[in-house]
Amino acid sequence: MQQQFDQRLRDNLDELSSRKLLKIEQEIVSPQSAQINLRAMGEREVLNMCANNYLGLANHQALVRAAHAGLERHGFGMSSVRFICGTHSVHRALERRLSEYLRREDTILFGSCFDANTGLFEALLDEHDAVISDSLNHASIIDGVRLCKAKRLRYANNDMGELESALREARHCRTVLVVTDGVFSMDGIGANLPGICDLAKRYGALVMVDDSHAVGFIGPGGRGTPARHGLEDRVDILTGTLGKALGGASGGYVSGRAEIIAWLRQRARPYLFSNSLMPALCEASLAAIDLAEDAEDLREKLTARTFQLRRGLSNLGFQVSGSDHPIVPLITGDAAIAVQISDYFLALGILVVPFSYPVVPQGAARIRMQVSAAHSAEEIERVIFAFRSARTHLGAGSPRSGS
Repeated sequence: MQQQFDQRLRDNLDELSSRKLLKIEQEIVSPQSAQINLRAMGEREVLNMCANNYLGLANHQALVRAAHAGLERHGFGMSSVRFICGTHSVHRALERRLSEYLRREDTILFGSCFDANTGLFEALLDEHDAVISDSLNHASIIDGVRLCKAKRLRYANNDMGELESALREARHCRTVLVVTDGVFSMDGIGANLPGICDLAKRYGALVMVDDSHAVGFIGPGGRGTPARHGLEDRVDILTGTLGKALGGASGGYVSGRAEIIAWLRQRARPYLFSNSLMPALCEASLAAIDLAEDAEDLREKLTARTFQLRRGLSNLGFQVSGSDHPIVPLITGDAAIAVQISDYFLALGILVVPFSYPVVPQGAARIRMQVSAAHSAEEIERVIFAFRSARTHLGAGSPRSGS
């Protein structure tokens, strides 16, 4: 039995490898930044176009100093879950700071936003309720919805007609929760939050937003998509991460009304059964929020570099998803072409990663890049030139006229 099982896994891995779909983990031997050193490249420096390091804070010295100070003051780890003896004063301080920053009544910390999303639905909803989810929502939302007993409905991405149909279907349920990503991570597309909130109000539904790819750099003060649309008071539950714009380490949270957060402390399983965040991470996250709140210069630079890359690729005739977000997916359609581009770029000293099924739908393979405020205009021009060269040498990428 064991030999058959192991052989099946080897066969599956070989099949992925033969189709050039095997995910390869690049080993970094330097701090995370716009330029990183890869073990596979003989520790040579490459331009990094893959990280969620939107504000360039992942190796910011203010965060490094805060983490060092946190280690000295609080030690390394808590060795416990929150309700036993794992709640440190710095956990409470970070929860209060996030609540203040996001303009919410209360916040609860999780080990990751994946944990936050997988723990939320089961705790808040049961067979008397309904959850309505956008078709492009993150895997953590999909998994979290699967864990709860609520009626499950789905609508096509940003399709308000389908959302309204789902709301009508769920109108007899006790509580209806509409859940969406603030920004859809594989496409760089923002949610139609005004339309969602209007429909939710009309049908008496609650709204939840996972704002992982927005908080820190979108909206006034970087407070995210609800703030961008002036809808902070219309979103009932906000989840997010400390692992992207806010320092890039780890940790997630749920923010919302006090009653929601209080109940999650009693019933959210990833919170109840996982060790609390290390205190030094919380100290660094406090420093990251302070930086992000006043980082208009970094947000302006991020916007400029994003526009530069998107305009350059569009001028070359490539199909690029989204409009203004620093997630910049260049659609190839063919997975093999995406892999070819990735390999070609690595030889040029630029790290980009191909995405294909099952991460994205069949026939929708892409190179997903992420712009950082740490990137210079010269580095973005280098990426644009590399795509021009790849099209010439590989015939790679699908111009819009042929897609």
